[in-house]
Amino acid sequence: MSPASPLRAAPPAIPDTTSSAPVAPDGPPAPVRRPALDWRIRFAVLALIWGFSFLLIKVGTQAYAPFQVTLGRLVFGTAVLAVAMAVKRVGLPRGARTWGHLTVAAFFLNALPFSLFAYAELTIPSTLAGICNATSPLWGMALSVVAFSEDRPTRRRVAGLGLGFIGVLTVLGVWQGFSGLDLGGTVMALLAALSYPVGWIYLRRTLAGSGGSALSMTGAQLLLGTVQLAVVTPLFTTVPGSFPVVPLLAVVALGALGTGLAMLVQYGLVAEIGPTTAQMVTYFVPVIATVAGVTLLGEHLSWNTPVGALVVLAGAALTQSRARGGSRSRRGSTARQA
Repeated sequence: MSPASPLRAAPPAIPDTTSSAPVAPDGPPAPVRRPALDWRIRFAVLALIWGFSFLLIKVGTQAYAPFQVTLGRLVFGTAVLAVAMAVKRVGLPRGARTWGHLTVAAFFLNALPFSLFAYAELTIPSTLAGICNATSPLWGMALSVVAFSEDRPTRRRVAGLGLGFIGVLTVLGVWQGFSGLDLGGTVMALLAALSYPVGWIYLRRTLAGSGGSALSMTGAQLLLGTVQLAVVTPLFTTVPGSFPVVPLLAVVALGALGTGLAMLVQYGLVAEIGPTTAQMVTYFVPVIATVAGVTLLGEHLSWNTPVGALVVLAGAALTQSRARGGSRSRRGSTARQA
């Protein structure tokens, strides 16, 4: 799920898959010092981190309750951003209004989708969860048409939405009556993917252009998500009787790498190469999630799953494209994922 703040001064963000944070409207990236590591390497690392996040969720839920996996993910993700904020001497945002909006954003961009994916992977393969996550741009396009008058439904975007819908039906094997799939888990994964654009649109309507630090806003959002899960988790789970090492390491990696570090890497990519190129990482995530699930977890893969996933990605790409010579629409985007 992914980061950037709702501030004009900060680099715009791209859709995340597995870890999400505040978003910014499209605009020129802020000038930054070019990192020593080539952006292509960081791009590949980010795709790998987000792609493997679904495998890490599956491994974590083998020993811990879904809410516990999500809480651990948020705790370790927040810790990474807290260290980054301390190094850069960035403080938390001020103002009750900002914290109120970030509380809502933390629910839709972190607490809810992270929990839904964790519960979904109790009954569906990590490969299917990763593919469901790729529907976020489709949901985002449909919702933005309703929420923003300037986001007009061009023929290309409508075609992309229809194509993506066909891809989802292909993944689910609708002609077989969804046989072999857990409907409840699949619905939860799709709702998790829907939750991200709801959060992006909310932030765009409330905090876009409010000024401040992107890192500060994202750190506050993850902190609030952690508090939300810390309140809910004890109500529905009990303290584990043991702490198996491999699932525990999976949760630590999911938070520290898939949420915290991934956000920081994404910041640098968006600032250096711009949101249009950086958002292409989204299309590699389900591919990596599928390869990881099949090769490392031995998950079964029917022909319709990869074919449908390719159709979904093609539809998502169409919804994000702009007609040549057309006006540039303002889109809020993030994160994800996971």
